Amino acid sequence: MTELRHRGTTDNDLQHQQSDDKGSENEGKAEKDGASDSETKPDTGLPEVPVTADDTPEVLNKALSGLSSRWKNWWVRGILTLAMIIFFFIIIYLGPMVLMMIVLCVQIKCFQEIIHIGYSVYHSYHLPWFRTLSWYSVSGSTWSGWFSFCMFVLSLVKKHYRLQFYMFGWTHVTLLIVVTQSHLIIHNLFEGMIWFIVPISCVICNDIMAYMFGFFFGRTPLIKLSPKKTWEGFIGGFFSTVVFGILLSYVMSGYSFFVCPVEFNSDHNSFEVDCEPSDLFQLQDYALPAALQSLTGWPTVRLYPFQIHSIALSAFASIMGPFGGFFASGFKRAFKIKDFANTIPGHGGIMDRFDCQYLMATFVNVYIASFIRGPNPAKVIQQLLALRLDQQLHIFNSLKTHLTERGLLEEAA
Repeated sequence: MTELRHRGTTDNDLQHQQSDDKGSENEGKAEKDGASDSETKPDTGLPEVPVTADDTPEVLNKALSGLSSRWKNWWVRGILTLAMIIFFFIIIYLGPMVLMMIVLCVQIKCFQEIIHIGYSVYHSYHLPWFRTLSWYSVSGSTWSGWFSFCMFVLSLVKKHYRLQFYMFGWTHVTLLIVVTQSHLIIHNLFEGMIWFIVPISCVICNDIMAYMFGFFFGRTPLIKLSPKKTWEGFIGGFFSTVVFGILLSYVMSGYSFFVCPVEFNSDHNSFEVDCEPSDLFQLQDYALPAALQSLTGWPTVRLYPFQIHSIALSAFASIMGPFGGFFASGFKRAFKIKDFANTIPGHGGIMDRFDCQYLMATFVNVYIASFIRGPNPAKVIQQLLALRLDQQLHIFNSLKTHLTERGLLEEAA
């Protein structure tokens, strides 16, 4: 009996072992068969980002050949950043029209970079009309939108339904991220160049200072999506950006070229920046708290009211703005790419530089609408002149009665 029990146990063990071996073989076979299919593999962590080819100009490669890769990257980024800042100053000097053209060019390039990723990832090389409809949608008009929609429906092919709807969604999310935000940037520019320059400069300052603090003092990782981001860089970038925003606002608030709304002059067929600066850009005295008075010895301090608003702008640029970059990092890692493109050596594509700017543009537009924008006399008069004569006369009489009641006009004898 013992022998039979022992033999039965052994047979059972052999059967279990054979079934386990078969299971292992089947698992191995499934792994081998599905190695190329990303959908069968669970997302257990962050995918590896492939290293792109070195796109550094040959001149810089030779000049920095003796440095380690860490310091070489630091110098390349620094030199190209300085070049971009100089270019930014030049286009500001050239005026609002050139700024709007640059925003348009940046919008087109960012759209191209994201659409190209979708085109490559989903292998949509044979989809009918895909690229044509994607670029036609950028025009943004209502009629082009309806036409694009109709053309998309007509281009549906039975064997590509799912892929075509993937790309349809991809295109419209790209439009929402890039084109809509660029539209808001132009809106901010028309409120005054200061509402365009200060937010963009705060994002640039935060990006630079966070990199500098992280490079020299960074020890504590901030977020897994961007392993090089550190708490030291995040905190250092915040305080640097707030101070920078206050100082830049003080300098720019004294010039009507920066603070006046951008308006189109139909007589000269050109954009003009000329006005009497509002109270927002007039120096005012502010009483300091008792603690600061005892520390500085100043009872009051003279500031432009816009400098107070600049604290909110710079705080958003340094606290919430980086999350635009984190979102872009997650997007790039999801598709296993390092950068959106290789347009700027050491920086990646144009979208890599503007991922935070688009988030900032939305905040600034909402901030202006909520706390700044008031009635515009020029626009009110323009709307009044577009009314019928009897409507204009009615408004004139109502306004005259109102001013007379307030004592600003004398009653007619």
